Amino acid sequence: MKVILKNYVSGFPKETDMHLTAGTIKLRVPDLSSGVLVKNLYLSCDPYMRTRMMKTEDHYVESFTPGSVSE
Repeated sequence: MKVILKNYVSGFPKETDMHLTAGTIKLRVPDLSSGVLVKNLYLSCDPYMRTRMMKTEDHYVESFTPGSVSE
């Protein structure tokens, strides 16, 4: 699932502020790597994320762009 921000958030984020879309992506651990792939079961929205969901200027971190995948 991809979580897409519909518009900038005002106040607390709501489920309606996001759009979920299904899709498939190909994941693989590089050969000779000791890395692992992890599947997320839950998405946490902490205060740092809330700040990025709002339209802000002159902030230490850039705002998310509505319509883009949250990374």
